[in-house]
Amino acid sequence: MLTTQPEITGEFVTALAARADEAEALRRLPDATVEDLLASGFTDLLVPARYGGAQAPFPALLDPVRRLAHGCTSSAWTIGFFALHNWMLALFGEQAQEEAFGSRPFLAPAPLAPTGRGVAVDGGIRLTGRWSWSTGVMHGNWIIVAALCGPDDAAYPALALLPMSEVTVEDVWHTDGMRATGSNDAIVTDTFVPEHRLVKVTDIYAGTAPGAGLHDAATYRWPMVPALALLASMPALGGAERVTEIYAERLAERVLPYEGVMQKDKPIAQAHLAGAHVRLRALRGLLADTVGEIESIVEAGDAVERPVRAQARLAAAHIVTESRAVIAELLGAGGASIHFLSNPLQRFKRDVDVLAGHVVFDYDTSRELAGALSLGLKIPRTSMI
Repeated sequence: MLTTQPEITGEFVTALAARADEAEALRRLPDATVEDLLASGFTDLLVPARYGGAQAPFPALLDPVRRLAHGCTSSAWTIGFFALHNWMLALFGEQAQEEAFGSRPFLAPAPLAPTGRGVAVDGGIRLTGRWSWSTGVMHGNWIIVAALCGPDDAAYPALALLPMSEVTVEDVWHTDGMRATGSNDAIVTDTFVPEHRLVKVTDIYAGTAPGAGLHDAATYRWPMVPALALLASMPALGGAERVTEIYAERLAERVLPYEGVMQKDKPIAQAHLAGAHVRLRALRGLLADTVGEIESIVEAGDAVERPVRAQARLAAAHIVTESRAVIAELLGAGGASIHFLSNPLQRFKRDVDVLAGHVVFDYDTSRELAGALSLGLKIPRTSMI
């Protein structure tokens, strides 16, 4: 077990900022960033103690990823998911964990849309599928994918773990934001996946996957959708915080054209800044309340019921929606020079605009699900909570 919890240093964040343009051009993490990540031990944060990890409480993952986004939103997203996917591996059965954790570092993309089909055979499945949005796939050595498994008349969604050597990557990641995630398509054709490398999505969603009993720690009883959604909202929050800092710095040096006054002396500029500060404070309070509620439940050994999970997904969607709005307002008040590619503000905006398109942040759906469950109504069986 690690003797100390891995930390994200200010130097790491500064390095991400310095490499942000390179990461955009490469459309993946620069090699130096991957080297820094592995040297930091950060991906071991949620790895179980029995495999040499820190086995930290799940919330310990959130603040570092938020701070990483001050350097580069896109890189923070990728790094955060590499760490999260180590946690996801810890939810599989013991044999799968022995295989994958035994050859750490474990760097795995995990596209979770069930766009694969696993046909039942002796000892496992034959898996075929294509998965988009495979964050970090350019650096992966394993991959976790979702698929419908079993016979046609009794198919069930499951996560499947397989080595990247059995995957073909197709370069499709030509986007206007989140470019450093390298989220290309992963393709698998008629590949055998043994039974022990499968875990049912229903167990993952409920926090009752095999790893929850194997490791007997609250960390592994967190349900997946709240864990994923809250983690994924951190780059947006961190990006909005950094945009607010840069906006404040610009106020002190920007002379308004045709007015001849410093922007910092304009009351409306001061109001924009104060408004951003209070909105971000509110988001951090919502985050703390949401995380605290779930952490209390899992520490007590109780199940996190669907209404609570739905509220957590809604909180994450609200954090992203508000963070995006803060960025848009400050950029709107910041002048046209923001849109030069040499200015980092435009990159923060593009990254968070693309990030906000993740299905888990659909604000309408998140509100519908949370509202319906708070009223005791039925929701679709396939709802992502």
